[in-house]
Amino acid sequence: MDSRFTWRVIDSDEKLAGLLPRVQTADWLALDTEADSLHAYPEKLCLIQISLPGADELIDTLAALDLSAFLDVLRGRELILHGADYDLRLLRRAYAFVPKLVFDTMLAARLLGFTEFGLTDLVEKLLGVQLEKGPQTADWARRPLTERMINYARNDTRYLQPLSALLKARLEEKGRLSWHQESCARLVRECAELRVTNPDQVWRVKGADKLDRRGLAVLRELWNWRDGEAMEANKPPYFILRHETLIALADAAAQGKTVSSLLPPGLPSRRREGVLAGVERASQLPESQWPQRHRSSGHRPSAAEKRRYDVLRQRRDDRAAELGIDPTLIASRATLGALARDWDKHQAELMSWQRELLQN
Repeated sequence: MDSRFTWRVIDSDEKLAGLLPRVQTADWLALDTEADSLHAYPEKLCLIQISLPGADELIDTLAALDLSAFLDVLRGRELILHGADYDLRLLRRAYAFVPKLVFDTMLAARLLGFTEFGLTDLVEKLLGVQLEKGPQTADWARRPLTERMINYARNDTRYLQPLSALLKARLEEKGRLSWHQESCARLVRECAELRVTNPDQVWRVKGADKLDRRGLAVLRELWNWRDGEAMEANKPPYFILRHETLIALADAAAQGKTVSSLLPPGLPSRRREGVLAGVERASQLPESQWPQRHRSSGHRPSAAEKRRYDVLRQRRDDRAAELGIDPTLIASRATLGALARDWDKHQAELMSWQRELLQN
């Protein structure tokens, strides 16, 4: 850790007020967040880390701070983040916070063709600094923070500014800076939109597509039971029962088999009873109340569509090979399929640089 950088935990409104003038005038700001997603349900934002010239500041969001003035200042600044999607969505949910501009170092690295674009990899490769692997399963709601947690949190923002400067220079050199700017602007827009949960989709965990309608009725009942248990226990749902177990239980119940043998040996008796009661409730539902199986759109591409798809895919792959980047940055398979069906309708969904690469 660079000794020229001071650090502190901001856990009072007085400390936060003292930080504001420096945040307003700093030449640059780097930001990251930590949540307790591995230890609580629903997750909560536990820490906001910012680095600015000469200092790393760890803002304790569990300390009942009034963050409104601080977030107002951040909102008008360009923020440097690494893999900004999760952090921006977390801040949007917690505080309705949407920044004006971001510089995402992970996205920059991908647009430059880096195949290893994790923060640790990039810092070592470009800055020659080896970062200690952090506490991957840490409970960020723990107080006080341990020294190892503090060091990990500081590392997440401390090197983002020099990293962004190097990546920006390379983007300019390759004529891709505008690509990155457009991509970051789209990222901000997408993260500003709160995801609406579809009640008919949220319980369809991996493997649900293999179940018949009776099995889906059992799965839905068990998922809702598990969700309630997780909230009551303030633990992630997989601590209660894993997805795979839900699918196995639903499949067995749909076939009229005994399900008790599929339950984990250590499952408390109260929860065992809850599972069996859920299976029983589902079994009492009339067929008219069973969920429908999700089917594909049924669209079968015509021969002309297939030809257009092949042309677009080849063009995408050729451009990606020339540029040395992941082809999916230009367009995913699903996007190519939509473009092959109706270019005029779907080309507006592309960013300008993606459209240019696919057209030329």
